[in-house]
Amino acid sequence: MTEPCGVQERQLRILEALLFASREPLGIEQLRPYLGEGANFPALIEALRQRYAERGVTLVRRGEKWAFRTAEDLAFLLRREDEETRPLPRAALETLSIIAYHQPATRAEIEEVRGVATGKGTLDTLMEAGWIRMRGRRRTPGRPVTYGTTDAFLDYFGLESLGDLPGLEELKGAGLLSGRLPPGLQIPLPFDGALREDEDPFNADDAGGDENGQ
Repeated sequence: MTEPCGVQERQLRILEALLFASREPLGIEQLRPYLGEGANFPALIEALRQRYAERGVTLVRRGEKWAFRTAEDLAFLLRREDEETRPLPRAALETLSIIAYHQPATRAEIEEVRGVATGKGTLDTLMEAGWIRMRGRRRTPGRPVTYGTTDAFLDYFGLESLGDLPGLEELKGAGLLSGRLPPGLQIPLPFDGALREDEDPFNADDAGGDENGQ
C-alpha cells in the first residue's frame, strides 16, 4: 500500500535530516526507529537518492549503509581542513590491500602473501583508522584472529561494496602491491561480512591471547 504523500514527505525529511547530521553512514536499523511502523525504507531511500541525483551532494551506498557525500564531479573542490592525514607506510598499504582482497585473512596469511613479517603496529594503524577489524578466529591450531575490512573502509575509498574494488593490476600500477603476490590471489566474490565456516566469533575478552596479534 502506498504511503499518503504527506506521510512519505515527512519520512523523507526525517531521513534526509538524519543522514545529513551523521558523519558516518547509517543503516536501516539505525534509521528505522525514527520513520515509524510500516515505513517502506527501500522506496524512501530510492526517492531520496533520485531527489539528490543531480545536486552537489548525492546519496551513496556504503555496504549496507547510506550517506550523503560530495558528488564525484565536484569532490576535487572540497578538502577536509579539520583533518590532517599522513600517507600510510607501504607495509600498511600492502597489508590493507591484501586484507581487502583476501579476507578473512590471518596475520600469518598476510605475511605469506607479502613474503615478509607484518608488525603488530601495522595492523594497529589500520584498526585505529577504522578500516579493518578483528572478525573472528580461524578454526585451526592456535585459533588465529581473522581480519576483514569495515564499512568505514568502503566509505573512505568511495566504494559501494567490495565488488567495486579495482583490479589487482591497477593496484600494482599504483604501487599499492608488490610483484611478490602469488598468481592465485583473486578478487573475492561479493562478501556479506558473515563468519565463514572455518571461523568462530571473536571474543574481545580474550584479545590478549590472539597469538601476538596474528
